Amino acid sequence: MISAQEVSFGYGGELVVSGAGLIAETGSTVGLIGPNGSGKSTLLRVIHHALRPRTGTVLIDDIAVSDLRGRQLAARLAVVTQENPTHTPLTVTDMVMLGRAPWAGPVRGYSRADHVIAAAALRRVGARELAERAYSTLSGGERQRVLIARALAQQADHLLLDEPTNHLDIHYQHELLSLLGELAVTTVIVLHDLNLAARYCDRIVLLAAGQVVASGTVDEVLTPEVLEPVYRVRIHRSSAFGATQLLFGPRSRSAPSEHGPGVPMPAQERDAEADPEKTGDRAETAVLQ
Repeated sequence: MISAQEVSFGYGGELVVSGAGLIAETGSTVGLIGPNGSGKSTLLRVIHHALRPRTGTVLIDDIAVSDLRGRQLAARLAVVTQENPTHTPLTVTDMVMLGRAPWAGPVRGYSRADHVIAAAALRRVGARELAERAYSTLSGGERQRVLIARALAQQADHLLLDEPTNHLDIHYQHELLSLLGELAVTTVIVLHDLNLAARYCDRIVLLAAGQVVASGTVDEVLTPEVLEPVYRVRIHRSSAFGATQLLFGPRSRSAPSEHGPGVPMPAQERDAEADPEKTGDRAETAVLQ
């Protein structure tokens, strides 16, 4: 279980995250969503103690993350961030083996079991054939899969991921998130694609301007009424392939005079303009950037 309560963090006199919190129950997947600059990555860094909060507490299984060190922390928490070296001389196997480093002794080094675990992690993300490649020669999508394999090799029971589907094509986006859902771990994941969040997350936390503006199930958070004021686009909600599906479109050109930025349209107007079957408007399911 991961619990963050009343977390605030800032640079200088400016708060980037203010009074934010989330709870990820054991074995669940929580999606962190919100516009660019809303504080998603910062909150994730506070959770894994890369940043010290000005206020608030972060607990992992009722233990303060600040009290966990070395193997204690590695056994509980694996992290995949966007900040990873691209010019390292390591091979893909070497990179994934770093996930086993907390368990390797200073004398014995890596065991045969460590190598088996690393190879299995690469296989699970569909990257076994990359094992002997230099990490620096990989594409962005290949690197992402390798970094996730490194986290899986660590075998922690809590997993934090910052936009893990970035650079992945559609096939690997769904394959990866489906894989994460099969793991017996507690996961907090930053996502920009709201449709991926709808399909693969148990609960959603929506951030805007560093604050949590909505938290709950997919049905509670991923609604036009909640999302439109934050993203400032028209949203039509439907379903496809057994999950919530959101269609996005620009605001009506006549809307600004009646509805200012951040103010949702009345339901009747929104339904009339956002429903592609009624208007023929082109809606798109592209990731919100």
